[in-house]
Amino acid sequence: MTRREWLRAGLGLLAGTQVLLGLWILLLPELFWKWRWVSHLPPYNEHLLRDFGGASLALAVVLCAAVAAMERRLVVTALVAYLVASVSHLVFHAQHLEPLAAASGAGFMALLGAAVVLPSALLWLASDAAAFRPSGHSEPEAPDRRG
Repeated sequence: MTRREWLRAGLGLLAGTQVLLGLWILLLPELFWKWRWVSHLPPYNEHLLRDFGGASLALAVVLCAAVAAMERRLVVTALVAYLVASVSHLVFHAQHLEPLAAASGAGFMALLGAAVVLPSALLWLASDAAAFRPSGHSEPEAPDRRG
């Protein structure tokens, strides 16, 4: 696979996870709350959960636009936005692992860590301008300056 194809696939994966998460939280907030990695937090608050679900879907919209356009600024912006959310989410949960069993906490941290590592790797792929050229297109050759 080319860098462009890896980048598009990774963006699509991030977008898909945000769509699933957002819909789950918006449509079934109480079921999401009962998930063992969430239920140990402060009391259930439907308003905050629905806001989180809406924000997840909003991020999915930006990621989907990046997948469709494959324009460098939009891709980088979408990935940085995803990282801002993922890093803050990881930091919060890393500070609130006490109620979880060690294995459960380790699994949770691995999942949240992957949500930081994947977009970071995609940002690295996005640093190469070639990732934004359609397959089969190469850089135009420099004009021959011999006189």
